[in-house]
Amino acid sequence: MKKNLISLVGAGPGDPELITLKAIKAIQNADVILYDALANDILLEYASPGAIKQFVGKRFGCHALSQNEINNLIIEYAISHGRVVRLKGGDPFVFGRAMEEINAAREAGIEVEVIPGISSALAVPASQMIPLTCRGINESFWVTTGTTQSGEISADIKLAAQSSATVIILMAMSKLETIMEIFAEFGKSETPVAIIQDGTTAKEKMVIGKVKDIYYRAQYAEISNPAIIMVGEVVNLHPTLIKEYAKSQVGKMVL
Repeated sequence: MKKNLISLVGAGPGDPELITLKAIKAIQNADVILYDALANDILLEYASPGAIKQFVGKRFGCHALSQNEINNLIIEYAISHGRVVRLKGGDPFVFGRAMEEINAAREAGIEVEVIPGISSALAVPASQMIPLTCRGINESFWVTTGTTQSGEISADIKLAAQSSATVIILMAMSKLETIMEIFAEFGKSETPVAIIQDGTTAKEKMVIGKVKDIYYRAQYAEISNPAIIMVGEVVNLHPTLIKEYAKSQVGKMVL
């Protein structure tokens, strides 16, 4: 008898090589793969020839199925076919709605495992040589969503804007102008910002500016989802900015 198992698998940030060996093995052993819009299609090549591969959407502005429909589909396939891989972009537990799928599976009495992935919040800045933290510049970083379930801007944005932390904002391009106004309200108009679209992939695009002008720069560069917004002094460490930044810091700190 086939084992009924649902594996929530992190596909990583977009580059198909940035996936774990454990995730690849899960894909290879899957009877069914339900994949998101942010999961690179190349990863499906690891699937066995007889595996069912179904696109279920799930990213901002792209919803092939509702979350309840996905939950039901996961359970149905697990019962009828055995091993189901739910392939999610990034990491399942970073804004991946994984707990909703886990709870549905548990209620149906189906075993669940989680295979972590590399989050875009970490990998995309790194791919551009921008650290999330750097000694002498900041001691922490925030990762937050741009909007809540109701569509309003997260209250955490205001808290983050008051800190010295690097702030990574996901799923927020539609609220970019308003979010930057919040940072400006807390004296961050001159703080550097990087926005990176389709990070770690061949389609990657990036724009760098400051809180006061990044909205207009992003419009000019035609930056859109999927993108991460990175706010913080560490953006000055990007290779295109670091020489000028180093000059400004002479006598203040050592990079």
